[in-house]
Amino acid sequence: MKRKIIKIDQSLCNGCGLCAAACHEGAIEMVEGKAVLTREDYCDGLGDCLPACPTGAISFEEREAPAYDHAAVLAAKAAKEKASAAPLPCGCPGSMSRSICREEAPVSDSAVPSQLRQWPVQIKLAPVNAPYFDGCHLLIAADCTAYAYGNFHQHFIRGKVTLIGCPKLDDGDYSEKLTAILAQNDVKSVTVARMTVPCCGGILRAVQNALSASGKDIPLQVAVIAPDGSLA
Repeated sequence: MKRKIIKIDQSLCNGCGLCAAACHEGAIEMVEGKAVLTREDYCDGLGDCLPACPTGAISFEEREAPAYDHAAVLAAKAAKEKASAAPLPCGCPGSMSRSICREEAPVSDSAVPSQLRQWPVQIKLAPVNAPYFDGCHLLIAADCTAYAYGNFHQHFIRGKVTLIGCPKLDDGDYSEKLTAILAQNDVKSVTVARMTVPCCGGILRAVQNALSASGKDIPLQVAVIAPDGSLA
């Protein structure tokens, strides 16, 4: 059938991935650093991806294409959600996405309650879409901060969804993953907790890049912690 569908100019695509994040149907994927319309039957022709593209690489055209298959889109979304909640192929249950509900309990010297509200916490293991991201206040913390700052749970984690990482030890950049999380969820605010050491600045840069790439105006707060546990 002949219908309106998107067209991606590969010469203009800068590989930012924002269109793929904006496409709720999953019709666009990043292939070798470029956006590609991999499923024409997933494209509804409404163009949510167009305003997300910073280079104007996406436009409409009318041509022969498979009809939009809404049922297939819903099935693919359900399969993706199921996969994001499943353990890794190695069988490790530690990667299963889940919320943690806690009852308020008095703080004492013998029992200090955890404030962690979800699992997993590693940036690289976290799913892009999870129910706990919608409407959340997001904490993105460098690994060492919780060990350096004694009251980290009460001061930083409490009331937030927490993601952690080490920009020096982890391979790759967090920017693309964080961009997708911010772009596809209703995150109300972002707090970054980092150490004073220079290499820890990488986690803040990744968050700043993700906020810019997401196209959203999300409030950002930054806390810098010294190795002795003081706030710099």
